[in-house]
Amino acid sequence: MHPVDRRWTVRAPQAGAKQVVEEALYTSGMDYTVLQPARLMQNWSDPWREVVEHDRLPMPYPVTARFCWVDYRDVAEVAARAMTDDELGHGTFELCAPGMCDGTQLAAMISEELGRRIEAQEIPREQFASQLPAGPMREGLTRMLAHYEQHGLSGGNPLVLRSILGREPRSLRQYFHELATHRT
Repeated sequence: MHPVDRRWTVRAPQAGAKQVVEEALYTSGMDYTVLQPARLMQNWSDPWREVVEHDRLPMPYPVTARFCWVDYRDVAEVAARAMTDDELGHGTFELCAPGMCDGTQLAAMISEELGRRIEAQEIPREQFASQLPAGPMREGLTRMLAHYEQHGLSGGNPLVLRSILGREPRSLRQYFHELATHRT
């Protein structure tokens, strides 16, 4: 989301790269549909084992950072629609589900789904980024996490996604319920 926000593109090179592509599309004369999804709910599938086994929700940014989210299945549904009919042509769409949450709120949702207390826990971003080999990808991840530390990823509005889907987008609570009941 928000690839035109210079604060974001300076810190996260992948966002800056996306901005250049979008600008090229806008002036190309081609039919296009640009989707700008929020953070994917499915990012929580990898740390889910940590949540279940150790009752903690690890986060490489402060637990107070707020984010908007989207389920990639909803994004895929919009992408399929964009490829199969003309209604979304020449459009740019921010996609997110309702609600913005910080880590404490996420941990509370998960606690309710699992029936036990889960604690949000900040881990140092350098430690998290060290999972990648040294180089541009790690540097980009570190800058992106620094941006999240200061700003989170807010500003999404579910109206666009709701309108395109013709239904309510999947919620983060629903996604955690699926993880907790092994339905994903």
